[in-house]
Amino acid sequence: MKKSQAALEFLMTYGWAILVVLVAVGALAYFGVLSPDKFLPAKCTLPSGIACIDHKATAASLVIVLQNSLGFDVTLDSISADQCTKQTNLGTLANGATTGQLALTCVNTGSKYSGTLNVTYTVADTGVQHVSKGQITTKIE
Repeated sequence: MKKSQAALEFLMTYGWAILVVLVAVGALAYFGVLSPDKFLPAKCTLPSGIACIDHKATAASLVIVLQNSLGFDVTLDSISADQCTKQTNLGTLANGATTGQLALTCVNTGSKYSGTLNVTYTVADTGVQHVSKGQITTKIE
């Protein structure tokens, strides 16, 4: 009888300790202390060839700077992102050159912007049009 009582007390003690830890972790998660969004870095990724050099999001816009590393000149036909207006006819981008700040008008709410970035370009020599799709995640400043 004494052995079963000792075993039961042992299990109850560890059960209460585990319950307290779970409640503490739940409270931290509820109040946003453990929010992974605060620790994730800002990133802008596109497939190789067209690179996203810099980016910034505000409540009213998304600013992007791109670089052409395809090995040939291209004409930027359009740039679009989720929840933003599309920019068209952005001109020619020589090989190795970077664009100026390309501003897309957006309505950003919350503390971060996360969406799909689409860059449509035409190869200057061949006239073939391509679409480069990527992801952008950043804090709204």
